[in-house]
Amino acid sequence: MKRYSKTAAQQCRFYEVDNIFEYMVETYINGNHSTLRRLYRELNKEARKDFIGFLLVECPPQYHTEILQEIV
Repeated sequence: MKRYSKTAAQQCRFYEVDNIFEYMVETYINGNHSTLRRLYRELNKEARKDFIGFLLVECPPQYHTEILQEIV
């Protein structure tokens, strides 16, 4: 199923998670890099910006560069 231009709230409901951004980071840490890329592409432009902000503020610094390289 192709999903595009979804808000973070829509993604939380669809994937039945409390925080889609946390879920995305967890998938990366667990080695599911392609899942992270797919989830990121499903977000709309504003939600993508919000994810980057979440990543830089809430996630351990050792993952910043790796995840940013994965999603661009």
